[in-house]
Order: sequence, then C-alpha cells, then structure tokens
Amino acid sequence: MMKKLLISGLLMLAGLWAPLASAISLDNPYVLVNEVAQSTFDRLSRQQAQIKANPEYLRTIVREEMLPAVDVRFSAYRVIGNQLNNTTPEQRDRFVAAFSDYLVVTYADALAAYKEQQLDIGTGSVAKGEKLVSVPVSVLETNQPAIKLEFKLRQNGRTGEWRVFDMVAEGISLLSAKQAELSGLIRQNGIDKVTLQLQAHTDKPVTPLERTQ
Repeated sequence: MMKKLLISGLLMLAGLWAPLASAISLDNPYVLVNEVAQSTFDRLSRQQAQIKANPEYLRTIVREEMLPAVDVRFSAYRVIGNQLNNTTPEQRDRFVAAFSDYLVVTYADALAAYKEQQLDIGTGSVAKGEKLVSVPVSVLETNQPAIKLEFKLRQNGRTGEWRVFDMVAEGISLLSAKQAELSGLIRQNGIDKVTLQLQAHTDKPVTPLERTQ
C-alpha cells in the first residue's frame, strides 16, 4: 500500500544527504542526518525565490545535496534483485545511472512541496561492530499530523563511511516498494527496456507531490 502520504513523507527529506566535499561527518549516522537535515532545509528556505522562478533548480539541489552520499549503486542492485546475475556490467552501469536520475526527479517533486516544515531527529550511538543503523525522523507541519520516518544507513566495510540506502514510513520500505515495482518488469521485459523507461521518466517537468490527510 503506497499512499501519497508515504511518498510525500519519504521524499520530503530527500535532501538530507550532503555532498562528500562538505564538512559533514560521515563516520556517525546520527550526526550525519542531524547536521545535513538542518543544512538542507536552510538552503530550501533561502532559495525559495530561485526555486519558484525555476522549479527545475530543485534537481540541482538534489544532485548537490543528496546523491554523493547515497549508496545509489547498492540500492539499484537491490532493486534489480535476483536478475542481477543475468545482466552484464555495462547493463548494470546504465541502470544505476538511470536509477540515479529517476531518484533526482522523484525527490525534486517532493522538495517542491516544501513549506517551512520542521524536523525532529532521533539521537543515538552506534554499537561496536554495528553496520546497519536506523535513524528516526519526524516531519512536523502546522495543522498536519507528524510524518514518522526511518532512514536506514549502512557502513561501508572498506571506507568505514555511512551511506543511506533506504527510507521507511508507516512500516513500508521505499526500497522494497521500488524493488517490487521494477524487478518484475526487469524479469519480464529485460533490464535494457526498464532502463529506457526510467530515462524517459526523467524528461518530465518537476511536479510537486500533494500530501493527503
């Protein structure tokens, strides 16, 4: 059950993930979420005039603030699922690129609905040897029920850095939902055709998502 509330809630915070060139720490998932969330929402607030004049600028914000710290390849491979071994390295690279662009468009649509929402971000510590962490976040908006989210991060075993790989709301995983939607199409139609479908999706203009009660 993928409601507009879930989509809006999950994607409203798409800009949580900062560029690697920033001073944001990548060695603590709780610090990462807190610092980057505040930084990103500040940018959305400051640049509203530019965004209103050119909604496509939201895609620039998404690319600069999110993608460099999202484990896009890991998430894309999870979406491909058990068809991964039936693809070539070149096919996988094209799919990852298309999936990345697809995320940019989807997240930009969500950020277009920004209206000075506030964040309540959970705190915690990472236990020794822990490689997966869920950081709870609530999106608060006047006269609206709070949106309860979880951001799932994994630690890269080689670099030790944390990256987001999934977002969950109302018990529904965005990654699992996309896997259910696309993995069957990949199995039926082949990864090349699905890659083209994702690429076609990126040609549409930014369209703000509407939040339902």
